[in-house]
Amino acid sequence: MSESQTVICRCEEITMKEIKETVERFQCSSREVKLRTRAGMGPCGGRTCRSMIDKLVGQLGGPAVSNEVSLSYRPPVRPVTFGVLGGETK
Repeated sequence: MSESQTVICRCEEITMKEIKETVERFQCSSREVKLRTRAGMGPCGGRTCRSMIDKLVGQLGGPAVSNEVSLSYRPPVRPVTFGVLGGETK
């Protein structure tokens, strides 16, 4: 499988090639890669791809994370009805 076909972030469909190009062009940290590509910002909140993004950025020579805010996990997104929000019960 080629770089352009290897999907790193399944939720946002971000490939290894996109991450590599972003790091090379902007010399990004993993947080910047997340913000520029949306990798790790899908429904899983980065649970499946965060470690891979960190490893890729490190291998590609991206800057080391120092005082920067690290990537964080987000709770899964689930659709909620207005009835549930309004307190209605069935």
